[in-house]
Amino acid sequence: MARSPFCALLLAGWLGLCAHAQSSGTFTNPLLPTGADPWVIVHDGFYYYMNSTQTNLTIWKTRDITDLAHAQKKVVWTPPATGPYSHEIWAPELHRLDGNWYLYFAADDGSNDHHRIFVVENDAADPIEGTWTFKGKVADPSDKWAIDPTVFTLRGRSYIIWSGWEGDTNGVQSLYIARLKNPWTIQGERVRLSTPQYPWEKVGDFPWSGKVLALPHVDVNEGPEILQHGGRTFLIYSASGCWTNYYELGMLSLRPGGDPMDAAAWTKSDHPVFSQSPAGHAYGTGHNGFFLSPDGRQSWIIYHANPGPNEGCGNQRSPRIQPFTWAPDGTPDFGTPVPLGQPLDKPSGTR
Repeated sequence: MARSPFCALLLAGWLGLCAHAQSSGTFTNPLLPTGADPWVIVHDGFYYYMNSTQTNLTIWKTRDITDLAHAQKKVVWTPPATGPYSHEIWAPELHRLDGNWYLYFAADDGSNDHHRIFVVENDAADPIEGTWTFKGKVADPSDKWAIDPTVFTLRGRSYIIWSGWEGDTNGVQSLYIARLKNPWTIQGERVRLSTPQYPWEKVGDFPWSGKVLALPHVDVNEGPEILQHGGRTFLIYSASGCWTNYYELGMLSLRPGGDPMDAAAWTKSDHPVFSQSPAGHAYGTGHNGFFLSPDGRQSWIIYHANPGPNEGCGNQRSPRIQPFTWAPDGTPDFGTPVPLGQPLDKPSGTR
């Protein structure tokens, strides 16, 4: 979907405010004019950022995540022209495992029905250096449609979580987990952790100029991300269609000491934990990630949102960040989206 001239003007203005504010130790959102499915990992004092480009794997490197517009940027891997992982490269995530770097992403051969998860590996100390080697498809024995991979380690065991179909037909996207034998190989069967059950997870009609098209309704759980704090493990995910204004974040909480492969060990919150804010020019708030400030004292969330309503899953989605706090019961409190153009203090310890 093309960005309207008015939207482009607004974004240019907000980015201008951001550039001005950065000199005083503050910044404003968005970090970039476009960037869906943002991801951040911190390593050796640098932030490494990624988002969906559709066509390749690109990494941004910076010490100041709020100055992403001026970060070092490099395309580190380009897919072949044809084949099962040649098109629609979505939601890449960079992870450091067993001393090497791994980039997980979803891709297909030009048909969305064939989306699967793939991974590339790099043994360099810095992920924008060295050579990225294709390791293969990451699939459980069912080998069904799969997108939005993320990996995590708990009590010495590694896991992968993704969004997938139960069968071979679209209509419901659920969250699945599996054990990892190594960073590129699943061990055993997948387990379904979450499927849309509440009304706020089932907003899936396709709007167009205020009317609903004759397209299939889709219920969505996707974009899973693990958040660990104070001995607790949370699974934050995106619910409802990204093409709606109601794309928002839900949460599963793992029982302390529980087995993440046991669906009964997870409890789903009955309400969204982060939602749209018309006052903040934030619609379709979702597909997030988490990081700490440089001094480790603050928790931050990164997510994408549209600046206006009914802008769908196009390139109007831009990356935004804001700090969040922790409730007395140990759960995260993400608050509400901070309005575009509102100055925020940079993450504490930013140089």
